[in-house]
Amino acid sequence: MKIFIICSKQFYNDIPPILEKLKKQGHHCMMPNCYNNPNAEMESWLDGEKAHSNFKRNMFLRSRKVTEDVDAVLCLNFEKDGKQNYIGGATFLELYDAFMMNKKIFIWNDLPQGIFYDELHGFAPTIIQGDLNLINIK
Repeated sequence: MKIFIICSKQFYNDIPPILEKLKKQGHHCMMPNCYNNPNAEMESWLDGEKAHSNFKRNMFLRSRKVTEDVDAVLCLNFEKDGKQNYIGGATFLELYDAFMMNKKIFIWNDLPQGIFYDELHGFAPTIIQGDLNLINIK
């Protein structure tokens, strides 16, 4: 299965062992935007608001293109700044794109409580509770 891993950049350090297990299971994985340069967004701010706006636009378009070409997305949602099972705005939009493209959605932990709980629940994700054996196309 082709899987797009999506998450907050603060979780990028958690990806390598997950990626290794997914590859051992025979999956092909696409990495999150800026995985190879987690500071790219901050760097875009150095060139001003317009440059940052263009950066964000390009990242949204890249995510959509990647999502079109995969079977599923895997959302990593861990604790961030005291918020349990954090899913930020950009990741929420990636989940929305996956839903609209009828892709399988896997989420690592329970859905976060908060303003978008109902919307996330409406995407009908498979919550895997960290069990990568639950990732399948069925």
